Amino acid sequence: MAPLLQRAQQLAERRLPSLTRYRRAEKLPIELHRRRIYIVPTGFGLGFSVLLLVMLVGALNYANNAALLLTCLLGAASAASMLVAFRDLDGLRLGHIRAGHAVAGQPIELTLAFDSSRVRQAIRVELGRDATAFAIEAGAVVHLKLMMPTTRRGWQPLARLRVWSSWPLGLFRAWSWLHPEQSVLVWPRPEEAGPPPVAPAEDARYMRLLQGDELAALREYRVGDPQRHVAWKASARHDNLLVKDFERAQNRPQWQLDWRRLDGLDAESRISRLARWVNEAQAQQRHFSLWLPGNIIANGSGPEHYAHCMNALAQLP
Repeated sequence: MAPLLQRAQQLAERRLPSLTRYRRAEKLPIELHRRRIYIVPTGFGLGFSVLLLVMLVGALNYANNAALLLTCLLGAASAASMLVAFRDLDGLRLGHIRAGHAVAGQPIELTLAFDSSRVRQAIRVELGRDATAFAIEAGAVVHLKLMMPTTRRGWQPLARLRVWSSWPLGLFRAWSWLHPEQSVLVWPRPEEAGPPPVAPAEDARYMRLLQGDELAALREYRVGDPQRHVAWKASARHDNLLVKDFERAQNRPQWQLDWRRLDGLDAESRISRLARWVNEAQAQQRHFSLWLPGNIIANGSGPEHYAHCMNALAQLP
């Protein structure tokens, strides 16, 4: 049975490539052409066709040349609208797709870049239940934003996109499928509640000096110290100049997030807990490091460090 289906598929791809081959994932950029654009009449177009048929029968029955001319003109206009709807998609190109960030279960934002060599009107793009419409000028690039639902962490392939247009009269709908060969990385969902991470004990390596407003101590003058900080009365009783020191030490221990310290949890629970700790460290603007099997991320902070850690968690097996 399987060889028969395979031969049937090969025959269909040779005879009807637009019905089978273009449903597979394709590398970007993807350009629409005549062999992959379908045209069907809309409900309004079917009703309009029935109306033209009634007008034609009436004009022939009563030998009314004016009614026959009007019927022919309306029929020619409807046929021309089918060509215009086809040309509205023919040659449209999807250049690239850029994905944002999202945790599993939340929609991820996709930015699609379309370009064209000529003016196009009233084109709609659909991804699942999300849809948007756009027009494009000749030689311009349009960036569209669509939301794609996610279900799990890790790499998730893009779903098929449907591009269609019923411009200019709404009598015919021209449409095509776009299936980019691209995946997006979905971050793991953090656990809702749990114990906080264990910070290391106070260490001199994590001490730093901050500029304060209160006098901390007197010290010897160093080149570059402002004159307003010189303690003249105290310096008169010593051989060297003394300067008022307003710096104070503050303890800022880093968080050491370690996979190995979560022995009692399964792999997915460890990932969820580490994701929550990474979010808390980012919210508190703390420095943190992350130890994962086969991947050790050094101490750091900031949005790039946060995204690096979340990407690493999302790609764990």
